[in-house]
Amino acid sequence: MSTMQHPATGAAGPATVTEATTTQRDPRTRSTRASRKAERKAERKAEQHVDGRKPKRSGLLTAVMVVFVVYSFAPLFYLLVNSTKTQASLLSTFGLWFGGDFNLWQNIVDTVTYNDGIFLQWFGNTLLYVVVGAGGATLLATVAGYGMAKFQFPGRRAVFAIVLGAIAVPGTALAVPTFLLFSQVGLTNTPWSIILPSLISPFGMYLIWTYAVDAIPAELLEAARMDGAGEFRIFFTIALRLLAPGVVTVLLFAVVATWNNYFLPLIMLSDPKWYPLTVGLNQWNAQATGSGAQPIYNLVVTGSLLTIIPIVVAFLFLQRFWQSGLAAGSVKA
Repeated sequence: MSTMQHPATGAAGPATVTEATTTQRDPRTRSTRASRKAERKAERKAEQHVDGRKPKRSGLLTAVMVVFVVYSFAPLFYLLVNSTKTQASLLSTFGLWFGGDFNLWQNIVDTVTYNDGIFLQWFGNTLLYVVVGAGGATLLATVAGYGMAKFQFPGRRAVFAIVLGAIAVPGTALAVPTFLLFSQVGLTNTPWSIILPSLISPFGMYLIWTYAVDAIPAELLEAARMDGAGEFRIFFTIALRLLAPGVVTVLLFAVVATWNNYFLPLIMLSDPKWYPLTVGLNQWNAQATGSGAQPIYNLVVTGSLLTIIPIVVAFLFLQRFWQSGLAAGSVKA
């Protein structure tokens, strides 16, 4: 009996120790952020060793990029700094640094209440032009671009040439002819004189066209047709989802173009109650000239800061769609 063996216990003991040792040594169970960084660094070094090359660093390119970043953010920094100043300190202190009392909140209140709150009305007008104009332009560009990409019809090449020609014509060159046309039909000094021209986006149509060629497989459309789906149902339930990155890209282009539109409203509108923010703030800025000058530069600067906030928010919110939309079609399987 003393020599009786316990095979179950003897076999289980070493197996348990081995499993515990394997678990402790398994890198997947104790991988951390630092270890993953070390692994990636080792992989990069191995790749460099295999290629026999070292990463190149260009001091000139770095300096150019620094200058570009400073040049891009200097106007925004100027707005942030000078929106905190009063009218007197704005003219008496250095423009790229704070000076005097912090007056940002009072400047915001004065901006939205000046002249019976005309700034808020301009803001609402701009939103109207963007929602109806830019939104309509995006919808029309999406429908037209999808149709040009996925349907064959006579005159398709001619339409392609017309679209490319329309892209080459700047919008300012069409502003005066558009004004003459709208004045003949009595649409000047109305919101329609801004909305209707904004609905046309040749570049947006071309962008959707080129994106839809590779983003929507023809086999998928044929399968949907064989299942009995109509063309409108195919577009809204299948194609529109696949075109989402391109649609968002076109939407951002249209929103920025409509939000910053200045020359067309300047010649189309004479009633301040229909002004967008761009024309309205320029009118405030013009109050500093003339015999009865009433400079309100602090309100102009604060209003400009409030004007760019929606655009910044739109870019930050739609950034991932924007990036995927620009990269779409660059790589094929």
